Amino acid sequence: MASNYFPEIVCILQMLRKSEHSQAYRTRDKRGKKVAQMKFLFILLSTCGLLHRGVFGVEEITMSVTEEDFVTLHTGVKTNHQDRIRWYYNDIRIAQITGNLIKTCKDVQCDEKFKDRLELDNQTGSLSITSIMTADAGHYKLKILGSPSSEKIFNVTVHDQKKTLPVKERETVTLCTGVVNQDDVMIWRFNDTFIAEINGYLNKTCTDVQSKDSDEGFRDRLTLDNQTGSLTITNIRNTDSGLYKLQINSSSCSIIRSFNVIVNETPAMDLIVRNKTAVVGAVILVLIVAVVFAVKRCSTVRRRSDLKKINMNLL
Repeated sequence: MASNYFPEIVCILQMLRKSEHSQAYRTRDKRGKKVAQMKFLFILLSTCGLLHRGVFGVEEITMSVTEEDFVTLHTGVKTNHQDRIRWYYNDIRIAQITGNLIKTCKDVQCDEKFKDRLELDNQTGSLSITSIMTADAGHYKLKILGSPSSEKIFNVTVHDQKKTLPVKERETVTLCTGVVNQDDVMIWRFNDTFIAEINGYLNKTCTDVQSKDSDEGFRDRLTLDNQTGSLTITNIRNTDSGLYKLQINSSSCSIIRSFNVIVNETPAMDLIVRNKTAVVGAVILVLIVAVVFAVKRCSTVRRRSDLKKINMNLL
């Protein structure tokens, strides 16, 4: 497997073996020993140089988000004044940090595309895209020019997803994350109040909910999927209308996604139909009970009549 991913290292190890093999034939020759030691030192320095230049390749991250998400691409580092951080979108430079100077979208094409939707963290160099759109999908390349230098590529796919969910009272609604990754930390908030959390690293969920305006709030009506972090609200009420925010945190990125849930009152006609259905059902049940009772009553009367006839015949 090593030969498939790191051919340079394999080549160096083969050279190292040859060097050690040749050294065995020169154990009596001091000059040969020195030559072997110099070869070993040269190979070791070459290995370090290759590793420093990135034998292991550029890190690539594939991620999927939905329209209007707030997306942050993490650098995974803390900058210093000597580092230069550059971000590229499909090979067009869109942001950079040089010392204390931050620049975003100085190119006209970039400025027209992102329109003040880019933010750069001056401590980490992480890039945030506010209200991301399907047109923003593509390759985001991070270059850190310093000691050491490194590169990272984010392959971002943006999907269209319905963010406003009209539902009826007493229905069950599920807010889907679209994520299947147990390493992510997911936090749910309702109107900026914490309501649920799942931490994949600890494999632990927390659904203890603070009461809102009413005494009960979401009590016993929230369910959190352990695999995806999707939030299900059962027997939804008018007071559950509002903005639900999902925050997804991972080592490579952070995503904030919003769902606007609108709970509509059950129409009066639906209530009438439901009430009529309930009444009809109750009437049918009463009729069934009455029929069963009448049948049993008739059966009892017949038995008594038959017993009287038998007794009279015996007399």
